[in-house]
Amino acid sequence: MAKLLQAPPKFLPPEWHIANKTQYASAESQRSRSERLVAESQRLVDEIEKTTQKTQSDVNKKIEQRLDEIKFWKQELDDKLEQIVNETEVLLTFKTRLEKALESCKEPLFIAQECLLNRQRRVGIDLVHDEVERELIKEVEVLQGVMALLERTLEQTNEQIRLNRSAKYNLEMDLKDKFTALTIDNYCSNLTNNTPDIRYARNVVKVEGNSVSPEDWVDFSNVNVEKADKQRNNSLALRALIDRILSQTASDMRKQCETVNVAFKNRVKETKDAKNKLEIHLAKVMDEITSQEKNIAALKKAIIDKEGPAKVAHTRLETRTHRPNVELCRDMVQYRLISEVQEITNNIQRLKDTLAQAEVELKGLSRRQLSLEEEIQVKENTLYIDEVLCMQMRESISINSF
Repeated sequence: MAKLLQAPPKFLPPEWHIANKTQYASAESQRSRSERLVAESQRLVDEIEKTTQKTQSDVNKKIEQRLDEIKFWKQELDDKLEQIVNETEVLLTFKTRLEKALESCKEPLFIAQECLLNRQRRVGIDLVHDEVERELIKEVEVLQGVMALLERTLEQTNEQIRLNRSAKYNLEMDLKDKFTALTIDNYCSNLTNNTPDIRYARNVVKVEGNSVSPEDWVDFSNVNVEKADKQRNNSLALRALIDRILSQTASDMRKQCETVNVAFKNRVKETKDAKNKLEIHLAKVMDEITSQEKNIAALKKAIIDKEGPAKVAHTRLETRTHRPNVELCRDMVQYRLISEVQEITNNIQRLKDTLAQAEVELKGLSRRQLSLEEEIQVKENTLYIDEVLCMQMRESISINSF
């Protein structure tokens, strides 16, 4: 208990002075170090602030440059997209023109084939491989050739429309990505140190494995632009080709149609001329038949009229055979009667021969009449086919330039 209440040890004055000096020195040293650290910290803070501001400013500039690049390519893609869309719409109108032109070929082809079938119903000598038939066959070939060409061109047009739409799809996808990138970089550009929703994120300080180089990025959009330009140019060339094809095919069809129509008109005129000549000859034959019939009647009458004189001569001769005795004389009367009988007999025979010839000629004229009437009917049938069936049907042919 006595030890616990023992007084603390006493120090000497020199020790007290030394202890104070030691505290002074330690405090001065600590303060000096602290001042240097404060100064160094301030310098470091200032340096880092400047560096941070400079880096952030550089990043902002890079983002602005990137935004300009994206906007440039987005504008390029927008322009090409508008061009390819407009070109595709125009090409679709050309496709419609082709379809209408192809459809318009069907009726003329049907009519030409019907004309050929109708003309097979001509009969006799009129079933001839004439100029009309040759031109109709050529017209069918022209129309079939035109339809085949239009079908091939239509297929080519459909393929070009598909390629245009493919280029349009690539541009739209690229534009969609560009719009997203523009939105993201715009957001990044607008971020400041005081923006409320800035935050730390994990594992962002890295380069994504699926990222591309700036050169690849430019090449990607450039390829899309070049493909769109190529398809647009191809489409323009195809439209020029379609224009030429539609114009040329319409001209060819119109020219052949006119050629067939002229051939029909010439053939109808020729057939009518032949029919008129046949009718003239028929009229002459009919007149000759009437004349020959009158001639036959006159010949028959002449033969009948000779019966009287013949009977008189025969009766005289027979009667004179009854003269008695020496009166049965071969006198001039006897010889003249005999001569008369022979003369009348010969004349009757000549009349009969002439009558036989006249009847033969009448039969020939009758056959000729029948032949001419049949031939006229053939011509009438031909005229009905060519002028009524074919030419009237061809009036409905309309060849337009689509």
